[in-house]
Amino acid sequence: MPKTLIRHGNSLALVIDKPILEMLQISADTPLELSTNGDSILISPVRDKPRQQKLRASLKKINRKFGDDLRRLAE
Repeated sequence: MPKTLIRHGNSLALVIDKPILEMLQISADTPLELSTNGDSILISPVRDKPRQQKLRASLKKINRKFGDDLRRLAE
């Protein structure tokens, strides 16, 4: 989805469409983290620590159970 920046005072702003915000559960109060690889910008919502720990635990469980299969699929 191509977007253009809009002028907001002395800065530029990116308008994110409501369906995307709803899908990612982002509101005006959600803190966002910006990072870059030197070529692209990545905008990610900052999630609370319990949610991140739950996600990490789930990923470990998936890797333990399906790690070998996932590695073979990646080849």
